[in-house]
Amino acid sequence: MMKDRPSSKLARGARQESRRFRLLVIVVGFFLVTLTFVVVSKPDAILFGLNGKLPADEAATPIVIQQKVDKAPVVASKKTRSTDALGGDPKVVDDEADVKPKEIRGGEEEVLSEPDPASGMTEPTHKSDLEMLGGGDEEKHRVTLPTVSNYTIHEAAEDTQIAKKQGTSNTQQQGSKPLCDFSNFRANVCEMRGDVRIHPKATSVLYMEPEGSKRDEVWKIKPYPRKGDEFCLSHITELTVKSSKVAAECTKNHDVPAVIFSLTGYTGNLFHDFTDVMVPLFTTASQFNGEVQFLITDMALWWTIKYHTVLEKLSNYPVIDFSKDDQVHCFKHAIVGLHAYMEFTIDSLKAPHGVTMVDFNRFMRGAYSLGKDTAVMLGENPKVKPRLLIIKRHRTRMFLNLDEIIAMAEGLGFEVVIDEANVSSDISGFARLVNSVDVMMGVHGAGLTNCVFLPQNATLIQIVPWGGLDWISRTDFGNPSEMMGLRYKQYAIGIDESSLTEKYPRDHDIFKDPISFHKRGFEFIRHTFMDNQNVKLDCNRFRPILLEALDNLNP
Repeated sequence: MMKDRPSSKLARGARQESRRFRLLVIVVGFFLVTLTFVVVSKPDAILFGLNGKLPADEAATPIVIQQKVDKAPVVASKKTRSTDALGGDPKVVDDEADVKPKEIRGGEEEVLSEPDPASGMTEPTHKSDLEMLGGGDEEKHRVTLPTVSNYTIHEAAEDTQIAKKQGTSNTQQQGSKPLCDFSNFRANVCEMRGDVRIHPKATSVLYMEPEGSKRDEVWKIKPYPRKGDEFCLSHITELTVKSSKVAAECTKNHDVPAVIFSLTGYTGNLFHDFTDVMVPLFTTASQFNGEVQFLITDMALWWTIKYHTVLEKLSNYPVIDFSKDDQVHCFKHAIVGLHAYMEFTIDSLKAPHGVTMVDFNRFMRGAYSLGKDTAVMLGENPKVKPRLLIIKRHRTRMFLNLDEIIAMAEGLGFEVVIDEANVSSDISGFARLVNSVDVMMGVHGAGLTNCVFLPQNATLIQIVPWGGLDWISRTDFGNPSEMMGLRYKQYAIGIDESSLTEKYPRDHDIFKDPISFHKRGFEFIRHTFMDNQNVKLDCNRFRPILLEALDNLNP
């Protein structure tokens, strides 16, 4: 019996080995069957539904992907598939399509800044959107904007055929042109024609590619025209523009193009309201004659209320607030970002449809129903007094001898009007005042932005404070006003006209070589030459400037 035990153990071991072998065969067989099913059946149809689309509430979450742009031509196809949702914005300036976009990452500072119009640099301000609206708690601030008009929207179920047509024509419309252009020094812009799906919840804009297409593009963009200003852009929502074949299903289809832009940035400073938003928005959207849908990231509700007249003139439809929208909006044409060039100007050679600053001036006068198209012609109206508006300042760069200036101007035959333009001014009322005058003058500052309401051939006179600010002043207001069809005069004050003589001796370098102080940075320039300097005009020295303005009214 003792001799039989080894044989029994061997038999049991053989049976166990046999069971292991059968189990291995079953596992390998299951794996081969599964692999065959994956290769042959392509079960993505199961994963994404029978129609190849994801439900809106199951869209993919944002993922940051950076890939090289493939310039290969897109191959036409009759079938399209929806895309996944992504989000972003590159900093690099390169017009080559195979650039890898780089992220712009700014600090996490809580205090926004308002830059002086002379430089684009910033100064701290603690005003929030809530404070601009008059205060209240956070819940009160969450005001729901009007929903998009049903006149511009069709339910997705009613637009199946439209979506199919969009997919068929994708390649024909977009061709091999890259989705985005990052070559401009001031602003990045993406423009797509075809089947474009915008999913605010996922901060994504997806360009639907037909099957067989080799396009593979991912762009990250912050739609605010302050490219390179990392502090400013750190407060701007980053979007991803991506070519794809899989995406969330459309829940809203639109018959008009889309323009996506941000409002946070430096808005709140009158100059930046125009140079960063108004002028670029007009440049980008005026081509659509109101038939365009605005989608705003980083909504500033107080801003849309203040400038509702302009927004309603450019678009026939209520804006869509990115932060409050969970739909998947489908468009045939979409633009992400705004076309922008030099400060407060339009480059008509590059702008869509060649629009100009003359067009912008005409648009602003029309938006606010301003009746005066041209400055008064004194030769034709000898009994009419030309009107002069003096922009008064109360805190910095003030006129110390305003009464003397008024008396001189009235002695030359002007009817003088005094007013102060600030961020809280009633835009419509102040626009009517500016449009009623023939000459407007003021010390360098955001208030001069109101020249957009002046009639054609009116004159803008800019008083430049001491400190080597001539070039900056001309760039901010001189060139733009002339491009609007206005006359421009620039008057740089002398040492004796500056209040700095009360703080520094005459032989100080601040008078002998003011440009050298620019090396100390903008904060020093602002503190010294702007925030702590007032102006006492030498009326005898300034008088010829007003006489030239009068001559402009006697062509």
